[in-house]
Amino acid sequence: MTERTAPPARAAQPPSSPDPVTARPPAPPLTGPEPAPPLTGPVPAPPLTGPVPAPVLQPVGRLRHDWPRTFADRLTAPLPGVRALARLAREGAVRPRPEGLRDIPLLPFEPGPLPPAGPDTVAVTWAGHASWVLRIGGLTVLTDPVWSRRIFGTPARLTPVGVRWEDLPAVDAVVISHNHFDHLDAPTLRRLPRHTPVFVPAGLGRWFARRGFHRVTELDWWEAAELDGVRFDFVPAHHWSKRTLLDTCRSLWGGWVLTDRSGRRVHFAGDTGYGHWFAEIGRRHPGIDLALLPIGAYAPRWWLSDVHTDPEEAVRAHQDLGARRMAPMHWATFVLSSEPVLEPLTRVRAAWEKAGLPREELWDLPVGGSRVLVP
Repeated sequence: MTERTAPPARAAQPPSSPDPVTARPPAPPLTGPEPAPPLTGPVPAPPLTGPVPAPVLQPVGRLRHDWPRTFADRLTAPLPGVRALARLAREGAVRPRPEGLRDIPLLPFEPGPLPPAGPDTVAVTWAGHASWVLRIGGLTVLTDPVWSRRIFGTPARLTPVGVRWEDLPAVDAVVISHNHFDHLDAPTLRRLPRHTPVFVPAGLGRWFARRGFHRVTELDWWEAAELDGVRFDFVPAHHWSKRTLLDTCRSLWGGWVLTDRSGRRVHFAGDTGYGHWFAEIGRRHPGIDLALLPIGAYAPRWWLSDVHTDPEEAVRAHQDLGARRMAPMHWATFVLSSEPVLEPLTRVRAAWEKAGLPREELWDLPVGGSRVLVP
């Protein structure tokens, strides 16, 4: 395959006026670990080492009502408790220091037209954070679409959305990784026709059904469904779920592997820490052409290491997956943690070079940037 590259990036300027539709009063963010009682449930099973089982394809539009009441037994590590929350409040390490915000104007932002993409090409455009416009197998798929300027409990975007909503082609499907507000954005989803196929983690289907979506497919880890020749596999992640005070881990979390008719594969990791699941995903889905991996919202490490990869861990995850290329995400958009805003990019580039990986296979796109795989 050959690649086409987006134009060079120009510096971003933060938006200057609030969006009255999506602005919300400040509140404690639900995008990182929150206090919860220590878990006493079963420890997650280690990755399989035997033959790879073939998952049974589930029908598109399948909603189930027999999911377990909680998925807390899927957690890789217990959620932090009261002592951790007290330490976080004492240290105040939830936002970058002023010097860490100085580079906001340098964040890469280069919106451009979406590249043409037929049924034999794979094209990705980074809209910001974990939102991608993914063109695969003739479909246009949105990942964790967040087009709002502000999300619940978080300061306004550092960079504008990389693709204007009115410039999107018809959306053929949406994949959701989990229910945190920076990945499941109700104002954005209200813009979609209610017949849009939506692929979601187990236990999250009712949220969409209540909002009128009627082609919602709920999947457990290692389950799959197929839409117009493109396969959607739901795979594990090292994370958690919570949207209200009473629903901790009531729905599942994970990533997605999308495969077209020719076997080209894109792994969208959603939101995740580092751990054994990456090697298992690579074992079950060999030949991943592109891994969309998070590199931001990682500091302080004692607080976020279990649920967010840092740049070096993202490169390790890419290697564990056996992917050919990596496109970083989950940075340069919202301030969710205390690392300097430009640090994720500089660190991932250094880690990539240290690992001896080909520079052209690190797709460190600007917000709004695109790349295309051509057979």
